[in-house]
Amino acid sequence: MKQVPNAMVEQRTTVGFKGVDSLCPYCGVGCALTFRVDASGERILDVQGRDGAANAGRLCVKGRYGYDYAMHPQRLRKPLIRRESSYPKQPLSGDVKGNGGGPRKPGGIVDYDEILPHFREASWDEALDLVANRLAGLRDRHGGDSLAGFGSAKGSNEEAYLFQKLVRAAFRTNNVDHCTRLCHASSVAALLEGIGSGAVTNVVRDIENADTAMLAGCNPTDNHPVAATFIKDAAVNGTKLVVVNTRRPRIADHAEIYLQIHPGTDVALFNGMMHVLIRENLIDREFIDTRTEGFSELRKVVEEYDPDTTAALCGVDPDDLVRAARLLGGGRRAMIFWGMGISQHTHGTDNSRCLISLAMITGNVGKPGTGLHPLRGQNNVQGASDAGLIPMVYPDYQAVDDPGVQAYFEDYWGTSLSPKPGLTVTEIMGAALEGQVRGMYVQGENPFVSDPDTNKVRKALMALEFLVVQDLFLTETAEFADVILPGSSFMEKLGTYTNTDRRVQIGRPAMSLPGEARQDWEIICEIGTRMGYEMRYESVSAVFDEFAGCTENYKTLSHENLGRYGKWYPCLDPATSDGEPIVFGDTFPRGKALLVPARLRQPEEHVDSDYPLILNTGRVLEHWHTGSMTRRSAALDRISPDAFVEINPEDAARLHVVDGAMVEVASRRGSIRLKAKVVPRVAEGTVFVPMHFREACANVLTSPALDPQGKIPTFKYCAVRVRPLEGASHGKEAMGG
Repeated sequence: MKQVPNAMVEQRTTVGFKGVDSLCPYCGVGCALTFRVDASGERILDVQGRDGAANAGRLCVKGRYGYDYAMHPQRLRKPLIRRESSYPKQPLSGDVKGNGGGPRKPGGIVDYDEILPHFREASWDEALDLVANRLAGLRDRHGGDSLAGFGSAKGSNEEAYLFQKLVRAAFRTNNVDHCTRLCHASSVAALLEGIGSGAVTNVVRDIENADTAMLAGCNPTDNHPVAATFIKDAAVNGTKLVVVNTRRPRIADHAEIYLQIHPGTDVALFNGMMHVLIRENLIDREFIDTRTEGFSELRKVVEEYDPDTTAALCGVDPDDLVRAARLLGGGRRAMIFWGMGISQHTHGTDNSRCLISLAMITGNVGKPGTGLHPLRGQNNVQGASDAGLIPMVYPDYQAVDDPGVQAYFEDYWGTSLSPKPGLTVTEIMGAALEGQVRGMYVQGENPFVSDPDTNKVRKALMALEFLVVQDLFLTETAEFADVILPGSSFMEKLGTYTNTDRRVQIGRPAMSLPGEARQDWEIICEIGTRMGYEMRYESVSAVFDEFAGCTENYKTLSHENLGRYGKWYPCLDPATSDGEPIVFGDTFPRGKALLVPARLRQPEEHVDSDYPLILNTGRVLEHWHTGSMTRRSAALDRISPDAFVEINPEDAARLHVVDGAMVEVASRRGSIRLKAKVVPRVAEGTVFVPMHFREACANVLTSPALDPQGKIPTFKYCAVRVRPLEGASHGKEAMGG
């Protein structure tokens, strides 16, 4: 992982164009790249991989070709204010009950011709004054808890820090959250409880030192493609992969063992593995005795999960379960990676607790080729969490209800603060429906498409007295806004980002802002100042310095010492060190790791004769989140233009579903129409729908049931039915919404 200057990049910056060293704006891998920009500085010509610690010059299809969204003609260029004639609020495009959006335009994106007439252009002063006055008025009349803010994991650390500071200091509430609530909140809850840190212990590329790696509930080939290349390299060089998933990921082609479990049975499987490890004495007793607590309680619980019992619960071969456990134990160096197939359940925290215990009882933490690694989803979800964009903690995971912590931040920010933990993303929507949350600021998020139970979200957004949305495009959520503010894309801003490896890197601007769009960090500060809380900074780096100054993990870092390649945190001496790729070699932040046992629980929703299939949702390689960026990228949308549902051949035959035909998928909350893909990778009794397509919005179907600890929705388990549509055609003409 040594940094070697990339002579090719250096040369390419000198021959008639400008080369800007920056980062990929998509997943948590944090690939370093160089944008080639034309002489005018208005257009990116192409992208080249750079020799970053996370990618060694490699890029995936999104990183290489998904940059042109920033130049899309639908970019917001001026502030917009809703016309008086457009009240009361209603969705401005499409069928509000069925498919979560309007008729399909090229790229499946919002039809601006339908929506723009409901808004008028405004000056920045008019728009910002309106936002500040309406939010301050609600705060002063109904209290700070009548307001809430959704920040963004696509933005920088500096923006995340400023946004949560705005909500806490100017709104006077802790009702601030971001998309980690929808991806890894349960993982963070379990890690903070178990070891005292919510970040990974070892970097992805340390898999080259592992004897075994377990990949549970993740699909890195599609979701973290460059990380997947290093995982596949390790497999070629002898690392044994154990892959656990309900839907066969392509990485399973490289696995020693693939365990396709019944949906929702993860806890049973991991308990069964621990049963085998303890029974066969494949555990590290010295590590357990010196570095953990709670082992006796854990052992009592996993005694119930013998291989035969567990295999029957999970739908796997008991011999495969035993072989997988043996690969993880017996002194072998083992890494554990997991994704949202683990976290996005009502038992997501329990799933993560089990994985933590697996690593601890085998002594697989704190040394090369070992460790715990929840693969982070968006490009800065780790940094946004570190910066305090979470309702129950300040920056660096310092509890808001700790009087000493509260006093520190009141002094640091020069204002009084609420000691009451705030509401999460999903709780905020419920509070809006009940009239408790009256005003909201959404910056760079699209909850109408990303949150569970779209019809509930629609009602919540309509119930708000005031909504301001700050984004690049007129998103589905912005259709409900009173004011829309045009912000800055990744390619137009300076800031730091923290990847899944804990590596803090600088993203640099390659283009100028379009029209009258402004920098996101400056907009946040203007709103705070106009609400009566002064937020003035000389530069982005000054914001970073203030953020780093109230943390332990970032305190030694600065824009200056991060340089071209960044640093891992913690980094004791940035002048001589690249930071720590492996942490917790001697102790954990909480002292000894806490082993928390868990038992298999029944799902919140059951299949029956009306809804006999289990829905799983997720991503595809070419698209990202709610599609607002990638579906405005010409190459990516051309490769993957349409929504689909994957269904097992046995289920398809029984239901008379033909590959390529249009079908209806319905849950107890709504229905969508989309194309069927008949494929064996999904298990019989299950279906899969990607989350990116507004014209067939997967979250119309999903359940709002939450994990009690992480407060994360159960995107991976929902009872549905599938039926063919009468007269549905096949092939390309069937690919619409």
